[in-house]
Amino acid sequence: MHHKQNTLRLILGDQLNASHSWFKEVDENCTYVIAELHQETSYVTHHVQKIQAFFAAMTAFADALKSAGHRVLHLTLDETKKYTDLPELLTDLLKNDVQLFEYQQPDEYRLSQQLTKFCQQLAGINILFACVESEHFYLPHKELPEHFKAETSHRMEFFYRYMRKRFKLLVDQNNNPDGGKWNFDQQNRNKLKKKDMSLIPAPLVFSHDVSQINERIERHKINTMGDGDSQLLWPINRQQSLQLLDFFCRYLLPSFGTFQDAMTGNADDAITQKQWSLYHSRLSFSLNSKMISPKLVVDTVIKHYQADDAINLAQVEGFIRQIVGWREFIRGMYWINMPQYHAKNALQANNDLPSWFWNGDTKMNCLHHAIKQSLQYSYAHHIQRLMITGNFCLLTGIDPVQVDRWYLGIYVDAIEWVELPNTRGMSQFADGGLIASKAYAASGNYVNKMSDYCQSCHYDVKQKTTDNACPLNSLYWHFMEKHSLLFESNPRQAMVYKNWRKQPIEQQQATLDKANYYLQNLEKI
Repeated sequence: MHHKQNTLRLILGDQLNASHSWFKEVDENCTYVIAELHQETSYVTHHVQKIQAFFAAMTAFADALKSAGHRVLHLTLDETKKYTDLPELLTDLLKNDVQLFEYQQPDEYRLSQQLTKFCQQLAGINILFACVESEHFYLPHKELPEHFKAETSHRMEFFYRYMRKRFKLLVDQNNNPDGGKWNFDQQNRNKLKKKDMSLIPAPLVFSHDVSQINERIERHKINTMGDGDSQLLWPINRQQSLQLLDFFCRYLLPSFGTFQDAMTGNADDAITQKQWSLYHSRLSFSLNSKMISPKLVVDTVIKHYQADDAINLAQVEGFIRQIVGWREFIRGMYWINMPQYHAKNALQANNDLPSWFWNGDTKMNCLHHAIKQSLQYSYAHHIQRLMITGNFCLLTGIDPVQVDRWYLGIYVDAIEWVELPNTRGMSQFADGGLIASKAYAASGNYVNKMSDYCQSCHYDVKQKTTDNACPLNSLYWHFMEKHSLLFESNPRQAMVYKNWRKQPIEQQQATLDKANYYLQNLEKI
């Protein structure tokens, strides 16, 4: 009698892709393993909602595979606590007469290395192994070296145009962009005014009982941060992710681009909290856990755009650029530059992250809002991340390792492949410009332009050197002055330096003194 080989297939917590070709057929000799791992809950201090969301989504995925007839081993922390790491768990599982071990290419360098090393030992014990594509992104993993070069400056815009043409997105037969332009960013920089507030839809949120997960977190003494109770508001399966996508296309997309950079502290009322979500899709957890694919999201958005006159091209282009442009670009830059990207600190930043990043207790209203919201929801939109918390860390020279750990831990969607290049590259300029063409540094003026935070702030956004002057103003000039050798030759920043050099020496000195005072008192700012 022919004995079919027994296969063990590993599904990582961010590989919850029901459309993967693995699941096309049911094979009773194949066991899928989905495991909560101590090594994954402790490589950084995670937001409690992040652990809740991943564990709940993993459980839901395991259940869905079981109902479809697959053999699934779903292991919780209770079952895996005796294993120091993933290879130790796998070694144990492979003892059960397994001939073939398969896994999907991880998106994290750390896990990829760990599994590659593990498989090298399998040859010695006659177990075959294979690593397959995760079938999630537009670009296959093995194709990335064709588009990216290590230690080389790349511009997202060129990559984005290539992707639009290759995948025929918003282009005509001759690959010219719809609307005659590739990028409508200029039109997407509106501030939310009083009259806009009542029009902001309340977000679609879910309600999952995560009390058992909370008990496990407690039982295993897992260190977490942020607010979380027994109800989780994030989507935890494909169906809910599709609901969130549909809600976005119907109610948020018509104004998404217009207000994509806006922030407000005045949109909530007694019943609804909506200033944390505004017109953002909040699909990042669904995407990064792979419950839905970028292609599905983009195709759905384009379908709605074609069918709904209320949605104009600028809204859609801005959204698609985030997913087809930035998301795929950041992943390519991560893989081509690892592991050395971890050590990048081009601006030699080495200050400590202020302790109020863990509780939001600062007199700076913009930072108070961005941090409090992040602690409350495990979420902030791209401008809060880049231009509020990120800009502050950039201007004050915070050690990028500490900045990374904060971003990687606090956000529900943060996995290293997406967090690291966004933080080190885009936000902190620690890679010296591999990703960004200039440092995203801004004074209080930017915050005032894009938000209503300044009106109710302890500090005065119009002042640079007075007692209650907005710290961002002096810190901005201190930063530009400190790094002038690096930035002054950049045509995008020449104008800034011209303005600075025009100021009287005493005024320059007073500004730098004020910045130094704030730098010495970051804890109390």
